[in-house]
Amino acid sequence: MNILIPGPVPAAPIKNIVFDFGGVICDLNMQRTYDRFKEMGMHHFNTAYSVSEQEDIFRSYERGNISSAEFRDILKKLFDQPVTDTQIDEAWNAMLLDIPLPRVRLLEKLRPQYRTFILSNSNEIHYHHYLQNFTIQTGYNNFEELVEKTYFSFKIHLQKPGKEIFDFVLHDSGIDSEETLFIDDSTPNTETAKKMGFQVWRLKPEQGEDITDLFTE
Repeated sequence: MNILIPGPVPAAPIKNIVFDFGGVICDLNMQRTYDRFKEMGMHHFNTAYSVSEQEDIFRSYERGNISSAEFRDILKKLFDQPVTDTQIDEAWNAMLLDIPLPRVRLLEKLRPQYRTFILSNSNEIHYHHYLQNFTIQTGYNNFEELVEKTYFSFKIHLQKPGKEIFDFVLHDSGIDSEETLFIDDSTPNTETAKKMGFQVWRLKPEQGEDITDLFTE
């Protein structure tokens, strides 16, 4: 597979590719969760979740600093009516759409040629939901059957765009940032990676761009 990303010729050949998950491999629609929570009686969720620099329960949950049970219990206090754990999980997972099979096939083709990884800000409830759907859809038991290794923020207690999570991946995998392409749909994340020497591509799914557009056989 050849990489089609435009730009200057890299100083080092690309040997590794690190993919974000949500918005890059798995499609997202945040509005679905906003709407579901609003229907359930949480009228400020949109604002609270969108303040990326705010130290709040959503960021703490993504870093694995609070459990799923604690996360649900905190959320319950923000609704103006009683809600169940199941209702919270269903609304929270509503933002997760599907993983298109052409992307799965792309990752299958890339693995023999590159060391491939997933680096994602995620949380336990989401993880179990999309892993279950992924297994049903593809027959794979886990994402490590598709890429070499995955790094989910809630498991390693680190979070993008912090430099520490990129340092962790580099050290744990033994890869060189200059030989690594990092693909993410968040500008803060790609900016941090670029400062650390990664070759980067900020994917623009909002403009219809897909990771399958970045490679050719």
